[in-house]
Amino acid sequence: MSHKRIPKRKAAIAVGGVAALGAAAFLLPMANASQDNASGATAAPKTLKATGASNLAAQLQTLLGQAFAGSYYDSAKQQLVVNVVNGDNNVIAQAEQAGAVVRQVQNSTSALEAVAKTLKTKATIPGTAWAVDPKTNKVVVSADSTVTGAKWDTLQSTVQGLGSNMATLKKSSGTFKTLVSGGDAIFSQVQNGTVRCSLGFNVTASDGSPAFLTAGHCGVAAKDWSDSETGQPIATVDQAQFPGNGDFSLVKYNDATTQTTSDVNIGNGQTVAINQAVDATVGETVFRMGSTTGLHDGQVTGLDATVNFQSETDPNGVDTVTGLIQTNVCAEAGDSGGSLFTQDGGAVGMTSGGSGDCTSGGETFFQPVTAALQATGATLGDAGAGAGAGAGAGDASATADPSATAGNGAGDQAGGDQIGGTADPSATAGDQSGTGTGTGTGTGTGTGDQSGTGVGAGTGDQSGTGADNTSSSH
Repeated sequence: MSHKRIPKRKAAIAVGGVAALGAAAFLLPMANASQDNASGATAAPKTLKATGASNLAAQLQTLLGQAFAGSYYDSAKQQLVVNVVNGDNNVIAQAEQAGAVVRQVQNSTSALEAVAKTLKTKATIPGTAWAVDPKTNKVVVSADSTVTGAKWDTLQSTVQGLGSNMATLKKSSGTFKTLVSGGDAIFSQVQNGTVRCSLGFNVTASDGSPAFLTAGHCGVAAKDWSDSETGQPIATVDQAQFPGNGDFSLVKYNDATTQTTSDVNIGNGQTVAINQAVDATVGETVFRMGSTTGLHDGQVTGLDATVNFQSETDPNGVDTVTGLIQTNVCAEAGDSGGSLFTQDGGAVGMTSGGSGDCTSGGETFFQPVTAALQATGATLGDAGAGAGAGAGAGDASATADPSATAGNGAGDQAGGDQIGGTADPSATAGDQSGTGTGTGTGTGTGTGDQSGTGVGAGTGDQSGTGADNTSSSH
C-alpha cells in the first residue's frame, strides 16, 4: 500500500494496496450493459453486470418471499440465476419477466439456515467454516488441515446427520488463520513488537471526522496506528469488532484536517476510484489488494459464512466470526484488512482470514463493507478536500493498461520505488513471486519472473524488505 502524506501534517493513506506492484494492471473488459431481448410470451434472461445482478437479486428476494432460496451470478453468461422452492407460478413468471433465470430447487432458505444452526451447536471446531452455496443449493462445510482425529470424526458425523442433500464436507489446504505476519501497510507498536495490517477503505465517521476501515482483529490487537513502522501514530481505533458478528475496525485520524482519497491504489501509479459500497454476489469476479501479495482476483463463492479461527489468545479456544464473504481469491500473511472491490469501483469487503497461499491457491474470507458501515455509522467517501500526496513506503509513478489482467504476485513486495516511464498498453502481468527489479522498457528481471511484455521504463526497484521477524503483523 502506498502511504502518501499531505504536507503540513495532513496525513493521508492511499486506500488498500501495496507499494510498487510492478507492471500489474488488473481490469477485465467491462460486461455489457443490461439488455432486453425481443418481446415474447416469456422474456429471455437479461445480460447484466454483477452490480446490476446484485440489485435485481435484492428486488426478487422481496418479490418471491419464502419461495426465494438464494441466487448467484453466472459470469460466463452474465445472467442472474435465482433459486425458487415451492413458488407461485405467477410470481415466478414475474421474476422471469424481470430478467432472471429461475431455477427450481429442493432446499429452502429457512432449511439451509437450520443446517447452519445445527453446525454451530454441534461443530464449532477451530479450523472449520461453512456457508450456503446457492449453485448446489447446499451448505458447504470446510475443514482445514488441523481438523483431524476426533475433531474430524465429530464434524463428519454431524454433516452426515444433516442428510446428503443438505450439506457437503470438503478439506481445505493450509490452516484458517487471520493472516498474521508480514506486510507494510499500517503499523502499531505494542508490547511484543510491531503489529502490521492493511488499510481497507477511507471513510467519514458519523461525527464528520476522517477515518478508515480495516480488519477488526487488527483493531483488537492495537489501538494506535502509524503510516510508517517507526513513525508517530496518526490514527486511533474508535470501534473494533472481533470475534462475533464481524471482523471490522473504524480507525479515526488524529488530525481532524486530514484529507483522504476514496481510491484503491493497485500499484504502478494506477488507482481504482471507489464510488459506492456494494453487497457481494455469489459468482461475481472481485479483486483484492493486500500489502504482502498485491493484487489478485477471483470469485465470490459464498455469503454469510461462519469461520472458526483458532484463538490467538487461548490455546484451547476458538474465535468464531459470522457474516463473512467467502471467496477463492488467494491471500497471505500481511493482507489482513486489505480492500476487496469490484472492477467498476464498488467497495465489497476487508480481508479477514483464510487458508492457502498465492502459489497453490486457497480460500479467503472478507468482512462486508456494507455491514461495517452500518455498524459503525460511517459513510464511504472523502473526508475533506484534496487527495493523497508525496511518497511514503514506495511511490509508483508509471501507469499500466487497465485492460490487462491481474498477475499472481506471491512474494512480498514491500517498499521500493518504481520511477519513470509508462507501461506498455499490451502488457499482461505475469508471476511476481519474490522480489525483483524491473529495468528498461522490456521484460523486468530479478529473483521473481515478471515476464509481462512491458514493464515501466526507467528503473523499477522493488527490492523492499521482507517480513520483519520482530513483527506480529496481521
